[in-house]
Amino acid sequence: MINEKLLIKKAFEAQQLSYSPYSGFKVGAALLGTNGKIYQGCNIENAAFTPTNCAERTAFFKAVSEGQKEFSAIAIVGNKHDVKSGEGEYCAPCGVCRQVMAEFCDPKTFKVFVAKSEDDYLEYTLEEILPLGFNGKNLE
Repeated sequence: MINEKLLIKKAFEAQQLSYSPYSGFKVGAALLGTNGKIYQGCNIENAAFTPTNCAERTAFFKAVSEGQKEFSAIAIVGNKHDVKSGEGEYCAPCGVCRQVMAEFCDPKTFKVFVAKSEDDYLEYTLEEILPLGFNGKNLE
């Protein structure tokens, strides 16, 4: 069972660690492995921009580097404002992050929560946010 409020809370915690001196756009993510462990990630910017890494990918890469390759859900929060205040918009994952999700997640069952607060969030499946997605099955 997915506790989306706990995932969102953990995403807010991760957001506090964001390294975003150039954009000021702080993002946090909390990724739930099928092992029950939550992997947190934040965005990490770079002056050269291309080496910047999104919060979602940070969480995925952390999990995979620790041996976890199956996931149930992710919560994503972030913007330039205090997200917990309810200001701003929902922070959806970029296309590159959606592609990383497609590598490791079942598009029909993997849940994506984008939140303004622990009580104000939207829920999608990966399939809904990445229709006609490309993954390893396309290479078989």
